Amino acid sequence: MFSIVTYFSVEALLLLLVTALLYACLPQKLRRWVLLLASYIFFYSISGKLLAYLLFSTLSVHHIGLWLADVQNECAAQTKGLARDERKALNAVYQKKQRKIMGFACFIHIGLLVLLKYTPFFSENINTLLKLAGSSFKLQIPKYLIPIGISFYTLQAVAYLFDVYRKKIPADRNLMRLALFMSFFPQLMEGPICRYSDTAVALYDAPKMRYDNFVLGSQRILFGLMKKLVIADRLNLLIQNVYAEPNKYDGFIIALSAVGYTFQLYADFSGTMDLVIGAAQMFGITLPENFKRPFFSATISEFWKRWHITLGTWFKDYIFFPVSMSKPMKKLTTQARKKLGNHYGPLIAGAVSLFCVWICNGLWHGAGWNYIFFGMYHFALILGGNIAEPVVIKITQKLHINRASFPYRCIQIARTFILVCFGELFFRAEGLKSGIKMFCKIFTDFTFASLKSGSLFKCGMDRQDYIIIIVSAILLFVIGILQEKGIQIRNSIAKKNIAVQFAVYYALILFIIIFGAYGAGYVPLDPIYAGF
Repeated sequence: MFSIVTYFSVEALLLLLVTALLYACLPQKLRRWVLLLASYIFFYSISGKLLAYLLFSTLSVHHIGLWLADVQNECAAQTKGLARDERKALNAVYQKKQRKIMGFACFIHIGLLVLLKYTPFFSENINTLLKLAGSSFKLQIPKYLIPIGISFYTLQAVAYLFDVYRKKIPADRNLMRLALFMSFFPQLMEGPICRYSDTAVALYDAPKMRYDNFVLGSQRILFGLMKKLVIADRLNLLIQNVYAEPNKYDGFIIALSAVGYTFQLYADFSGTMDLVIGAAQMFGITLPENFKRPFFSATISEFWKRWHITLGTWFKDYIFFPVSMSKPMKKLTTQARKKLGNHYGPLIAGAVSLFCVWICNGLWHGAGWNYIFFGMYHFALILGGNIAEPVVIKITQKLHINRASFPYRCIQIARTFILVCFGELFFRAEGLKSGIKMFCKIFTDFTFASLKSGSLFKCGMDRQDYIIIIVSAILLFVIGILQEKGIQIRNSIAKKNIAVQFAVYYALILFIIIFGAYGAGYVPLDPIYAGF
């Protein structure tokens, strides 16, 4: 049976190739059908009959969007020609009706996500509380089959409906266009989380395949393959051993595994995004970027503007701003500004909004206390940074430190990277208790004995593995510096003569073939973010 488990499987790449060939040969009206059919084949090969969830989401979003549009049109017709006060009163009635429709939509889509993904977690914790209270009553913990990518396409669905509700976009009456937007197979498993205005029209228009798009897309796919196979899969040999049995290892190895997991997560997720965005580019579709060299960030806040960008902007637009701009928060900000000033006053309402964002961010990643802790950890760091900012400015001014200087930024980048690694330690740990123990062990049992004795090279990775990882990290670092300077490497390569281009491509292919982690003894790493 044709079955896909990851974007990087032979089956997935074969599906992409066949789809691209058909897409290139067929006229426009059939190209869009090729994309839709490939998307549903992709989803079915991973989740089987759970395809019904995606179909349900698509049909319900289409219907609710039209429902909202009908209410808006009725409101416009009823208020036409009325006096200002009458029009305002009638608008309020229709606005209330739209809010009820949106409440119903969120209940369906967010409720389904919560039911499938979080019911076991909540049930387990309720049982724990009941046991502590001395009750013998015990909830049955349900087990649900969860369709792949539900967290991603649910956020896309909710964003579409909110944008229709806010009149940012018209409701789409074309079911096929909406279905393509919801299911486009390169982004279905791990995002990026697209807005309707980003991709829907381009997908339905199905632009003709162009040679330059095919070349640039293929370049990016190769780069993503390098990150995934050479770095992420190879690091998994160390990560899975240390995190499975952290008590066997000293603080140095645990710290190294925390750094390794941070790098692995980046290589896996950004590598997947390279493949996804590259595949879409082959078809002439531009997907939003999801990473912007996050390890060059000077603060945690900046880091989250560069890491999983589309998730961050979704939370900002649909949670942070609605909470912070609500009437109670506006009133609170006005009162606090009078007493605490222009910097600290708005921080109170901002802290409430930020808390909502990060509790949702933590839970979005998974149903576990370590994920909640992960969210609260970053909430505390960002809020603490905002609170401390005026104090830091005063101290650096007194010490005559140039905050824009290169050495100061390097210190900030190093500090941010360390804080991120600590956060990812809890994120990856087998539960919150395990994460706390590992964190404490870094400071209480840190020793270089494992390095001196050579036991470091018996944790799953040998010397050759470490050398390959270091070389790959240096390569990514150099490429990142060039990109930070605004150099568009892929475009530069594409403009070279054909001999130079193919020399670069063959070199990258050989690098993947020679140093990729596969074969006997290697277990392919499942796409990490597909599980969130």
